[in-house]
Amino acid sequence: MRKSAKFATTAVSLAVLFAGSGMLPMSAVAGSEETIKKGKEVAYDRRKGNCLACHMMGDGASPGDIGPPLIAMQARFPDRAKLRAQIWDAEVANPMTRMPPFGKHQALSEAEIDAIVDYLYTL
Repeated sequence: MRKSAKFATTAVSLAVLFAGSGMLPMSAVAGSEETIKKGKEVAYDRRKGNCLACHMMGDGASPGDIGPPLIAMQARFPDRAKLRAQIWDAEVANPMTRMPPFGKHQALSEAEIDAIVDYLYTL
């Protein structure tokens, strides 16, 4: 089984486990509908986040498989700050990552990164 498929299966299993046990509070999704919509737009925009180039996520067509699938994000990143830090500069946690440092290189604004985090927390 491919590494990404194993990861996806594990992530989905954890999400179901946590959701069923009530361990994820409703307040874990902090973004407004408007912010979440903006986050999705930036994530799918090929000139901005372009997350689909490397990740399977949501209802995106033709996703890449370089990065892990963006599913069960609340279960995988219960600390929003860690998810945000991963987007801002993934090289801090993994110097060998292929993920570009969107914040460090100012490819995305702070508000755009926050909006993407809010959107990812809905997945």
